[in-house]
Amino acid sequence: MLLIGVNRSPYTRRVAITLKLYGVPYEQRDLSGFGNRVEVRVANPLGRIPALALESGETLIDSGAIVDHLDETYGGEKPLTPRTGADRRAVLKVAAMMMGACDKGLQAAYERNHHPPEKVHQPWIDDCMAQMKQAVAAIEATIDPTAPHLLLGRLTQADITAFIAERLARVGLGVDTEAEIPKLRALTRRLAEESAFRSTEP
Repeated sequence: MLLIGVNRSPYTRRVAITLKLYGVPYEQRDLSGFGNRVEVRVANPLGRIPALALESGETLIDSGAIVDHLDETYGGEKPLTPRTGADRRAVLKVAAMMMGACDKGLQAAYERNHHPPEKVHQPWIDDCMAQMKQAVAAIEATIDPTAPHLLLGRLTQADITAFIAERLARVGLGVDTEAEIPKLRALTRRLAEESAFRSTEP
């Protein structure tokens, strides 16, 4: 199994963490959607990461679709995203919010970093950052600081996606998460000590 993408991408790292948690052996090709566009398009015509090449020869694209496959194949009785019902909807809601936060954060970063200075539109950056901050603040408001995980009393995709969104905000975008979302920052600090999270740090 081959994971294509760099772990500084929150989408790639989400998949890498999931693979590690399921104990799935894999190799990784550190290709960037910007710096290695031609090579990435061999696996994904969109030129986006991650892609996961399976032993069967099939290649999966999009982190959500890849995680869905991993849950189905390796999740057993307690997949990282529950299979049905209210628990599934609750985890999917958090994951959607956190991946959406990553989308908005990266849009802000792309506007700032990939446009000539005279063409950067600061109101768009501000709006994207406001959306990201509102999303992570909404999750912050639900956190029980005495609980080890966000939902269900166990590790789920809610935790994984919250972890990568908080890291992107803090490391990639300079958000003071210690001050703004301290409960979420405390959760991600604990998760960072676990092997699947620690070993995938960019």
